Amino acid sequence: MILAVIQARMSSTRLPGKVLKDVLGEPMVVRQLQRISRSKLIDKIVVATSVEASDDSLANAVESAGFEVFRGSLDDVLSRFQKLRTEFNPSHIVRLTADCPLTDPEVIDGIIEQHLATGADYTSNVIERTFPRGIDAEVFTAEALDRLSKLELSTEEHEHVTLGFYKRPDDFTLTNFSKADNTSHLRWTVDNPEDFDFASWVYAELYPVKPEFVSADILALLDSNPQRILIEDGH
Repeated sequence: MILAVIQARMSSTRLPGKVLKDVLGEPMVVRQLQRISRSKLIDKIVVATSVEASDDSLANAVESAGFEVFRGSLDDVLSRFQKLRTEFNPSHIVRLTADCPLTDPEVIDGIIEQHLATGADYTSNVIERTFPRGIDAEVFTAEALDRLSKLELSTEEHEHVTLGFYKRPDDFTLTNFSKADNTSHLRWTVDNPEDFDFASWVYAELYPVKPEFVSADILALLDSNPQRILIEDGH
């Protein structure tokens, strides 16, 4: 089974409560879950949030929309993934974060396909970026998670689940999913009010005419509206 786990919390520092901000009448996280649901290769989707009272409203919104919630430690996110691994016994886990309402199910499936074809421990499109920030997805085997969890890990590695893979390329096989046309300078994630305004604008423009819009549709929209482009820091 391929299990998609979407990390989500209400305690964002730059844009508190962003995951529940309204996008065309639905919480932003629900819009993202609807997009992930179009993946042809993911078998199950779970939102992983914390047991803190601050995340109760998030859990309620996700469950009300018909999606499953799993709750664990706020800071030790790795322990959340370990418990999910025990609970659902997947063969592969897809890690996503709830600040990417423009995530692309076609890209997610491409990463999964490459991961399965290569037999790697870990596959993503973030080792060497060629996709816009906000189209990120990571896939790893449950067996690799088991091996990682048995190592002596830093506090940072417990908080950022896949950091332990990056730091140990001699212990884990890592592969990168990339595309020929590099659009990594584009910023499509939501971390501040300007980001949210951009994502809301994309939905307002594309969703009414094509609810299943993908990255190519966003790029075409930006070709016609270059003044709306957001550039990722460092470009």
